[in-house]
Amino acid sequence: MIIFAVKKRFRLTPLFLTLIAFFALVTNASASDHEAPVVRPATDFPAVETHPDEHVSIAADPYNTPEKCEIFRVDYLKYGFMPIRLIVTNNGDKPISLVDARIHFISRDGDKIPAAKSDDIVRASTFDSKAGRTIPLPAPLPSIHGKAKTSTKNIEADFATFEYAALAVEPHTTRAGFLFYDVNGLQDPLKGAHLYLRMLHSADGKDLFYFEIPLDKAVSLPKVEKRPED
Repeated sequence: MIIFAVKKRFRLTPLFLTLIAFFALVTNASASDHEAPVVRPATDFPAVETHPDEHVSIAADPYNTPEKCEIFRVDYLKYGFMPIRLIVTNNGDKPISLVDARIHFISRDGDKIPAAKSDDIVRASTFDSKAGRTIPLPAPLPSIHGKAKTSTKNIEADFATFEYAALAVEPHTTRAGFLFYDVNGLQDPLKGAHLYLRMLHSADGKDLFYFEIPLDKAVSLPKVEKRPED
């Protein structure tokens, strides 16, 4: 009787199988949280500039709220970095090249800010904090190594998943990805700012006219606090 009861307890009933399927869906949803957004044409975004003669539209979509930034593994706004999604739509019949492109965030005061590298964010989020410091102690005691606040692996994973990496945009194609800009301490960084792109080339090597995308057409960002200091 005992053996029979045990077997019956673990029988795969329809309800049990349903529960397994439910938890599998929840697990898969959790694992897919950090995915790039669906790519849409640049003209679908409010902050966009179109060059009709060149058949190119480029948009900038700032990820300026905690809700939008939930797709990332790291809270970049906390450390003064704003992710901006770059969307490039080529409606022409020839590819365009971004191999030599220069893409800067220009503040309302004229500050020219280049896109940050993953190492820049690692330094700002880890080594500028007390948590990432090494505290020396008198010999023979070993030094105390603080635990870093932000995982370097998470930053590298975000860059691998989200960073804009397309060196060319094929005809009738849209490419998109993120660039990260250090706006630490700027008041309302989107107000009066723009994304400035130059040195884009057509297939025959001709320079495209520069793009100047007004970021204040996008949703305004509240004050960005300075990154944690020592």
